[in-house]
Amino acid sequence: MWLKFFSRSLGVVVSVVQYGCIAHCTLEYVGDIVVCKGPSMEPTIQSKDICVTEHISVRRRQVQKRDVVISRSPTNPREFICKRVIAMEGDRVHLEDNTVKYIPKGHVWLEGDNHDNSTDSHNYGPIPYGLLRSRVIYKIWPINQLGPLGFQNDR
Repeated sequence: MWLKFFSRSLGVVVSVVQYGCIAHCTLEYVGDIVVCKGPSMEPTIQSKDICVTEHISVRRRQVQKRDVVISRSPTNPREFICKRVIAMEGDRVHLEDNTVKYIPKGHVWLEGDNHDNSTDSHNYGPIPYGLLRSRVIYKIWPINQLGPLGFQNDR
């Protein structure tokens, strides 16, 4: 009786560990679901919108200008930010005060679509590419906006 109980328990534990490993690898290396907070990406992404992201293009260094990405905050590594890629390494960004910022190798320039209410590269400069986590590809909530992420605020 104990042997049968132990055998079944071990089978359950092994299954839980296997599915846990699959879930971890999927969320770490393939993609995940993100709830965005704050007004910085309005009108493209509203606070509490839920989006699907993918990690593959970031890992393969295939992020492009105009992509919306999730990145670790350069000022607080415990937080993530959602911003649009405006410039890549080697590009120049012309700022409102008539200065020009050169984007160094291995960095990107991130901005929120809501320029009046966004803390972004204007505040902390170019972001190291290594802080990028994923690229937003699909909005799943609210349900009436279900679909691929659009470029409502093209620049």
